[in-house]
Amino acid sequence: MPHVIIVGCGFGGLAAARALADAKVDITMIDRSNHHLFQPLLYQVATAGLSAPAISAPIRSILASQRNVTSLMAAVADIDVARKKVVLEDGSEIAYDYLIVAAGSTHSYFGHDEWAPLAPGLKTLEDAFDIRRRILMAFEYAEREDDPVRRDEWLTFTVIGAGATGVEMAGTLIEIARHTLSGEFRRIDPHHAKVVLLEGSDRVLAAYPSDLSEKARVQLVKLGVDVRTGSRVTDIDEECVRYSDKEGEQRLASRTVIWSAGVAASPLGKALNVPLDRAGRVPVGGELSIPGHPEVFVIGDLAAATSDGKPVPGVSPAAKQMGRVAARNVLAHMAGKAPENFVYQDYGSLATIGRKAAVAMVGKLKFSGYPAWLFWLFIHVY
Repeated sequence: MPHVIIVGCGFGGLAAARALADAKVDITMIDRSNHHLFQPLLYQVATAGLSAPAISAPIRSILASQRNVTSLMAAVADIDVARKKVVLEDGSEIAYDYLIVAAGSTHSYFGHDEWAPLAPGLKTLEDAFDIRRRILMAFEYAEREDDPVRRDEWLTFTVIGAGATGVEMAGTLIEIARHTLSGEFRRIDPHHAKVVLLEGSDRVLAAYPSDLSEKARVQLVKLGVDVRTGSRVTDIDEECVRYSDKEGEQRLASRTVIWSAGVAASPLGKALNVPLDRAGRVPVGGELSIPGHPEVFVIGDLAAATSDGKPVPGVSPAAKQMGRVAARNVLAHMAGKAPENFVYQDYGSLATIGRKAAVAMVGKLKFSGYPAWLFWLFIHVY
């Protein structure tokens, strides 16, 4: 039977595998980790609100009943599209008839990779564990610190980037300080912790309409977050963050910094030997394949796809829809039929800000506050 390799078991890769459940194909699912991750709630693990098993599950367990799938925990080092082979990090090769690449994205520090150890991003469970340790240890170090200046440095948390992840992280951090840890320390009051959200543009949640963006900012401020827009980071070290705003260069003393300012496509896109866009994504046609290779599909965050002339956003619903279309196009190619063009169905956008605070946009309907938070909660549980 035709051999289909799927690289990456995120939302897109998993959707593609499931869409091929009844197809007469052999599928090899390759992922560098052994679990599928519900990434929209990863910040909850990073802030100790949820445990890792609440948002992750073993890939082998998820696909155990799908008899045409073999799961491999391995990292893909290269892809030889001419020979139709995937090269693993140990040098072994696996041949394919069809390839679906759903390798996702990683952090982008805009040319300052030296900031990565000082300001970790949030993409994996390992990232979440690292950030959680840094947050909790900051309170521990503050508890044993006698110098009030250094104590304030430990109690100042900086989130860089006010997209959905940054807004959610900042809101949750302030709630940890104001509510979760209340009364647990003797020498410090966690209520005095400060959360600063730095954003280079002039508003938070720039992808949302300006009115929802403003409502999000107001809700953050009401929670106690210090929101500083128009603030572009220029340097990060172990004791402070330096940034520039309309008043010039500024120094923010902070020992815990979290990065959510930018993402870049997986470097695996370079292995396909096609021109990439500025973010490192792979431009794909309407059928989601790369030029000259109708058997190679790229989906999810790694794909620079358009629908109705508009760029497809890097969100989980889009990745799932791409996965299903790529799977159907594999079957169409096998049957000698014309491929299906991808059309993105936008079901809306949601961002939680904190306890009983969120913003939502569903079609032309926009709402915020407690109703949006309830809606966000229902959608994520579902």
